[in-house]
Amino acid sequence: MNDVDTSFVVVTFLAVMAPLMARGLGRWVRIPLVVFELLLGILMGPSLLGWIQESELISALSNFGLAMLFFVAGTEIQAGTLRGRTGRMAWLGWIMSLAVGFGLGWVLMPGEGAMIVAIALSTTALGTLLPILRDAGELKTPFGMAASALGTVGEFGPLIAISIFLGGREPGLSTVVLLGFAIIAALAVWWAMRVPQGRLHEFVSSSLHTSGQFAVRTVLLILSAMVALSIALDIDMLLGAFTAGVLWRLIMREASESDRHAVESKIEGLAFGFLVPIFFIYTGVTFDLEALIDDPTLALLVPVALLVLFAIRGLPSMLVAPKGAKFSERLSIALMGATGLPIIVAVTAIGVDAEILSSGAASVLVGAGMLSVLLFPLIAMTMHGDRVSRDADAPVENEA
Repeated sequence: MNDVDTSFVVVTFLAVMAPLMARGLGRWVRIPLVVFELLLGILMGPSLLGWIQESELISALSNFGLAMLFFVAGTEIQAGTLRGRTGRMAWLGWIMSLAVGFGLGWVLMPGEGAMIVAIALSTTALGTLLPILRDAGELKTPFGMAASALGTVGEFGPLIAISIFLGGREPGLSTVVLLGFAIIAALAVWWAMRVPQGRLHEFVSSSLHTSGQFAVRTVLLILSAMVALSIALDIDMLLGAFTAGVLWRLIMREASESDRHAVESKIEGLAFGFLVPIFFIYTGVTFDLEALIDDPTLALLVPVALLVLFAIRGLPSMLVAPKGAKFSERLSIALMGATGLPIIVAVTAIGVDAEILSSGAASVLVGAGMLSVLLFPLIAMTMHGDRVSRDADAPVENEA
């Protein structure tokens, strides 16, 4: 077997081991699955054991896994979380984070580097938070809706900023191109909402348990088309993936509940059973741990960057807390808002490729993102508790 074959086998092995490790430790402490995937990738990557080598095949699968992660995030957007006060406060908090992050970035590295720092420090990992909220039974609670709003704005806003400011064009031209993409996406949304989808739903239902798997094939077509459109327009592909998820959700909105759940389970199986774990493991593989080891100053900057991430993204996130919320709940929401990694990985990769950002600086930001995923949701859910646990602990009232 060549190095690519061996690396791919090791990656799939790690993808199996990660949930086993998460389940084993779950008896004592609930750690997000992505943490194990990242740490195993670092352990087996070139920085330590060297059992996994960088390759074009795994890199391509990793990129598609990132696209699938944002597609799933698009499908799980709750429109209600962006309405009224919650939506306004979520956008206000993100704008504050972006502005403060840009100011700090300008002090550290004037120019385009400042925007990279601002985007990295203003993101929230919706794709990471949603599984945690779902498993805890919090998606429909005020706490869960506040965290979902933060995640939605904290992913969609940075994607817009990347497309406008880091697309290699003047911001004015980038805005025009982005408007062109928005028009095309709006037409697709109009079609999904106005044109009857009954026959499509019937075909989806009839092929759910056949080799045709029409729903999965259609999802891959929509995802590929929107990503290709994004690349053709030279805007970030993740915006296309996110939009594809929203579009698919609208297409299936009037399908029967059982069919929707069946399709969702298949898509989640493809995403979280195959592609997304490859993305997170390969992120660990490509993490420049050597830069942090060789320069102790950079290593010390990682926890500093984590605190900066909490201050710049977390504190403004407290605006989204429901009225009358206790300080502990506001702090929990702040920690959830400051949880970020996928866009940090994406935007720092853009910076390194364009020679705007050094690999060492990128490692500091990605390292802070990794720590945020490891620590912040764990602390937040420990402080807040979860509905599943509260329901289990609640006394059972006798029926009359």
